[in-house]
Amino acid sequence: MKKIIGIGNALVDILVKLNNDDILNEYNLPKGSMQLVDKSFVTEFAKRINEFNISIASGGSASNTIHGLANLGVDTGYIGKIGLDNFGEIFKNDMNKNNVHPHLLTGNEESGRAITFISPDTERTFATYLGAAIEMKPDELSSDLFKNFDILHIEGYLVQDNKLIEKAIKTAKKCDLKVSLDLASYNVVEANLNFLKKIVKDYVDIVFANEEEAKIFTGEEPCEAVNIISEMCEIAIVKVGEKGSYIKTGEENIQVGIRKANVIDTTGAGDLYAAGFLYGLINNMSLLKCGEIAALLAGKVIEVIGPKIPEEVWYDIKDEVQRINEIGTANWES
Repeated sequence: MKKIIGIGNALVDILVKLNNDDILNEYNLPKGSMQLVDKSFVTEFAKRINEFNISIASGGSASNTIHGLANLGVDTGYIGKIGLDNFGEIFKNDMNKNNVHPHLLTGNEESGRAITFISPDTERTFATYLGAAIEMKPDELSSDLFKNFDILHIEGYLVQDNKLIEKAIKTAKKCDLKVSLDLASYNVVEANLNFLKKIVKDYVDIVFANEEEAKIFTGEEPCEAVNIISEMCEIAIVKVGEKGSYIKTGEENIQVGIRKANVIDTTGAGDLYAAGFLYGLINNMSLLKCGEIAALLAGKVIEVIGPKIPEEVWYDIKDEVQRINEIGTANWES
């Protein structure tokens, strides 16, 4: 089986379940967005943490995708940077526990954290302190990190350092890897539109976007956005929430439905979607089956708090993946 390595901001998720959205207004956090915050923000919020129902898990978009792939039995790796602190240990230990081969560099700052505010309607708003994660430098990326892998999966949040993301992509291409990119967040796309368009056109093979990201990236609604993105890369995927997803490569254009789920928290849905899709792809499945496995994983993760699917659930997932591979599915919404 082919091997996949991810690169991203190594973050620990602090998941905050809200009774209302007052705190978003208090901190001037646009609902549904990802906002970068400084150390003073996380220090201040730590003083109030007992006011809320919280949980902690290792996170970061690419990390979540790689975790999903590892739990499906894929040989995986991950590149990121952490600090010498308890949060860094949490991140590293979680990688090792889930059979991901970590290439974790050490920074000077504290480990990064993503405070994820979960609104009553399950919408997520991120206040992200990058910390040590942002200290990763282009010259720390060598071909040795990529040469034993087949696909590099990149989270769009890395775009805060154009030189870093360019070095990663160019090095991966020199090592004959395919490049997969998740656009990450609508405001990240908006702030870095020209750069993202350039790298997608020149280097990226697979693009994952949600409806809002695709709209900003192309100026079009999902049905047309997937066509435009597919002209820039090999495979384009536009996710449209309860309506499923659009997938296009060449002349093949399909729509995949969703798996019915009891939605508790949508954290990690897009990341696990990418894991399922990439799993199907490296196993030479049809685009339809890739999309169905993607929808399966996304549907499972939104039934729990946080971006990680519980260990016991993976047994059922693997059985369902095998069934999809053998006969496909016929009873999902579309």
